[in-house]
Parts: sequence; C-alpha cells; structure tokens
Amino acid sequence: MISFGSEAVWPSLLNIGIALAVCAAVVALVVWNSRRRGSRTVALDAALTLSGWWITLSALGAVVIVVKAFTVDWAELHGRTIVFLDWPSSLPCSEYGDSTTTMLTCGGTELSDFTVGNASLGLRLLAAAAQLSTLALTTIPAVVLALICFHTLRGRAFSRTVTRALVGGAIAFGVLGVLSDLLNGIAATTGLREALPADSTWYPHTYWLTVTPLPFAAALGLLALAAVFRQGMRVEQERAALERETEGLV
Repeated sequence: MISFGSEAVWPSLLNIGIALAVCAAVVALVVWNSRRRGSRTVALDAALTLSGWWITLSALGAVVIVVKAFTVDWAELHGRTIVFLDWPSSLPCSEYGDSTTTMLTCGGTELSDFTVGNASLGLRLLAAAAQLSTLALTTIPAVVLALICFHTLRGRAFSRTVTRALVGGAIAFGVLGVLSDLLNGIAATTGLREALPADSTWYPHTYWLTVTPLPFAAALGLLALAAVFRQGMRVEQERAALERETEGLV
C-alpha cells in the first residue's frame, strides 16, 4: 500500500505519482534487460522476474513475523472485534443529523487494529499465525504467475503442471482466505481478553468472526483459468496425434 498525507491534495497526488513512477521504472528496467538479452518474450520475462521478487519479499516477511513472535513482548492485531468506540466528545457532531448547519453525524468505529504490550507467547504466536496466513494469501498470485511464466517460457504452457498449479492455487485461495479471516478475528478478540479484565466495560464477551467472499471469487477465477489451460492441453494432444497420423501416411 502506498500512502501519503499533506494539507492540500496536490502534494499527496504528486508523491503518489512519484511512487508509481518508481514502480514503473523498475518494470521498465526489467523489460530493458530482457530486450538487451535479445529475448522475444519480454512480457513473460518481466512477469517472471517481478513475481520472483514478490515471492522473495514475502519469504523475508514471513521470517520477520516468526522472529518477532519470539523476540518481542508485544503483538500486533488486525481483526474485527465486537468492541465499539464512540467518537471523542471534543469532536463536534450532531445526533441523527438534527443540526441546521453542516456537521458530522455522531458515530464511532470498531476496534480492529491495535497492539497488546507484554503479550503472552500464546497470543504472539496466534497473531503471527494470522499474519502468516494473510501473507500467504497475498503471495498466491505471485506463485501461480511464476509457474505459468516458467513453463510457458520452456514451451510447456498447456501442461499438467500448470493446470494442477491453477487448481492448487484455487484451493489455497479458498482455504487461506477463510483461515486468514478467522485467525485475525480470533486473535484480535483473544488479545482484548488478555489485556482487559473480565469485569471491564470493554471486555469482549463475544467473538466477532467474518469471512469475506473475495477469496472464493478469486478461486473461481483460477478454476476457470485451469479449465481453459486443460482445454488447450487437450487441443495440443489432438494436434500432436494428428501430426503423427499424417507422418505415418506420408
């Protein structure tokens, strides 16, 4: 995620543009290197290189998460909880829009991103598991893309390995999507229960768990793509059989 803040909108837009330009320059460098080597598959080369970087950074991130779980005494939690925080009284707002002037309607937000200090090892490991599941979920596209590019560059685009990789990626998307949502919600509520006394007003007596449908949509897309590759593999096999029959007649 790329984020910048400023008093006016234009400096933030400029910083976002600079960051995007840097990303574009990295892609352009990869493309230029492929062309310099005389490659005729520049797009595939660039996609394979960038996905490789993505996987490498994810692996380094996973190592950092595991090390932090055993070396620090705090846990970072990112999940939905049933605890709802009202806006501070110093923030001017009106109840149910009863103001005659332009004003915020009073509200609040659920506590979903927070850190627990002096956390137990169990909570730290639970938070690490939630973070690892989210990291693995976001790395699946890079792994699938790398496999497709690798086999396509070697003339095996429509192979059983690619089809199995797509099906495996679809299954992983569904499983890790559910696991990530559940682990983050469980870890967040567990963290609040560990940090707050049971008689506290803010103590969460209920686990608020949510599963989003987006991973299932991504899994369905990968399954459809696997069907396309499977059909391509069938067409190649029929073409190869036809060529062998033609050679036999000749």
